[in-house]
Amino acid sequence: MSALHTALFVVGVITITYFAIVNGTYLVFTVIAWRSLSSHLRGRTYSAVEEAFNSPFTPGITVILPAFNESAGIVESVYSLLALRYPSYEVIVVNDGSTDDTMARLTTAFDLVPAHRAVRSAIPTQPIQASYVSRRSPAVWVLDKANGGKADALNAGISAASCPYVCCVDADALIETDALLRVAAPILDDPDNVVATGGIVRIANGSTIDHGRVTGVRLPSNPLAVLQVLEYFRAFLIGRVGWTRLNALLIISGAFGLFQRQALEEVGGYATDTVGEDMELVVRLHRHFRAREIPYRIEFVADPVCWTEVPEDLGSLSRQRRRWHRGLGQTLWRHRDATFNPRYGALGLLVMPYFVFLEFFGPVVETVGTALTIVAFIVGDLSGASFVAFLVLAFLVAILLSIAALALEEFNFRRHQHTRDIVSLVSYTLLENLGYRQLNDLWRMIAFVDLARRKQGWGAQQRRGIGNLSAAEARSHPTLTKSQ
Repeated sequence: MSALHTALFVVGVITITYFAIVNGTYLVFTVIAWRSLSSHLRGRTYSAVEEAFNSPFTPGITVILPAFNESAGIVESVYSLLALRYPSYEVIVVNDGSTDDTMARLTTAFDLVPAHRAVRSAIPTQPIQASYVSRRSPAVWVLDKANGGKADALNAGISAASCPYVCCVDADALIETDALLRVAAPILDDPDNVVATGGIVRIANGSTIDHGRVTGVRLPSNPLAVLQVLEYFRAFLIGRVGWTRLNALLIISGAFGLFQRQALEEVGGYATDTVGEDMELVVRLHRHFRAREIPYRIEFVADPVCWTEVPEDLGSLSRQRRRWHRGLGQTLWRHRDATFNPRYGALGLLVMPYFVFLEFFGPVVETVGTALTIVAFIVGDLSGASFVAFLVLAFLVAILLSIAALALEEFNFRRHQHTRDIVSLVSYTLLENLGYRQLNDLWRMIAFVDLARRKQGWGAQQRRGIGNLSAAEARSHPTLTKSQ
């Protein structure tokens, strides 16, 4: 056998092994998720959510909303936060040097007036130029600061927070009414050990939204957004549930995460020199507690829902996925000394290697490896049995995993009430794994070029605004009478 034929054979074996490990891991996580979610939902029947809502001992939460040129939906997002059921919380909107009318919209909608806000100096940020409080709803504060990026804006909110816990949410997100109580449940159950929790992110495109609330769940009309619905189900309901059981959850979505404020201050807040600040912070929290041998837990909670808008065009989605993969690469490189380091237990010996070899370099194997495996079979360097194993592991199992994630969603949460939507999602599992996934791999490979060029920044983003309210609706919005 020539060197070329040997190389093709080796690549084929590596590719088959890769898919066996990745999809095998997710098969195990699927079993874990079925058991975990069933147990979690049974426990909800006896949960102490109402007791927590009425208890004077439930810790306060500062909800931080960073905003840069978010005028399309910023008012609606704040409305959704004012409608949250939680006994004691405040909302801090951080206007990060917006160049549009974000600040003007906030001032008009909430009748902002200048007011002094104490800001701790433990985490350095760009200068805060002014602070305001709402005369209509005293729970709402706005910090107006020089532009420093999302992470810097979050750090400013952390420094200004008066509560022991902070909840970081995206300005284009809508939080369900009881989501704050539910995402805080692990902390309320075990305040000594749980330092961070995150909820599920669902896609709002296509759904009916009224005054900051999703009142009717429907599939998006845009096929690209529908594919992302399936993708999010698998990532959250299978992936994050599985990693949580290992206490090795590396990502709490930047759209909706709850943290112990003291822990954030101890690790220095969000890093401002990466586009993956949400993942980088969680890895740093893991390392902080493991290195000091302090018991802790970081948990994903499946039922507190944050609704968000996803890209509906290839250009925007490409920029998003390239940015996510750049953030992954930057985080893994920054914490490379933790990989294979027994000091960090499962984090160093299992999770970090998994993310380096199977997540970060995964698109290379899936793109180049798949192409060369097909070539190896065609030229006879890979047996028919091996090629069938490749097809089963790479595509059939992946499709079954998507269907399993959809089943997890429908059996446990039943958000989609229309049979036609469910049937449509099942049919999209084929397109997701035979076309969309490969396109994602190409975008993530381009991210390697971005990393080599040391590209920074988030790139241009366009927001339609979720559920845009008219000016008349804004003036008469009922939740503006809420006070804390």
